[in-house]
Amino acid sequence: MSEIVNYVNHGASQITPAILEKVLRHLPLWKVEFTQINAPKFPHLVDQLEFLADAVEDSAEGVYKELPYFALAEAVFALTCAHRQTNLIPAIIPELAGADDSSIVRAVLIQNEKAFDKYATSQGINWSSITSKP
Repeated sequence: MSEIVNYVNHGASQITPAILEKVLRHLPLWKVEFTQINAPKFPHLVDQLEFLADAVEDSAEGVYKELPYFALAEAVFALTCAHRQTNLIPAIIPELAGADDSSIVRAVLIQNEKAFDKYATSQGINWSSITSKP
């Protein structure tokens, strides 16, 4: 998993306020797109992406001001990867569909567990329902 963590950390370091603003404009459509993800081996993926999208929106719009910027940047990176369908694992392996997105999202959630747990609590969301497990 350390390679995925390095990939996420590097990607997040490239997120600028301009990229965040662009992602915010597209996020409502991306959220709909994420609901169409078919990854039966990763049943939490859609909920995790929705959670990250909500956290990004709430943080960027000032509704929630406690999310550290790096957690925000990592969430934006994960959402961007899921939208672009950047496949680290070739899509020709159907039984692994969603494994790359799930790995990226899990790395973001695990690295920022305290920050996202705090956000979930503030929103009345049960953190264990989001889970950082596949």
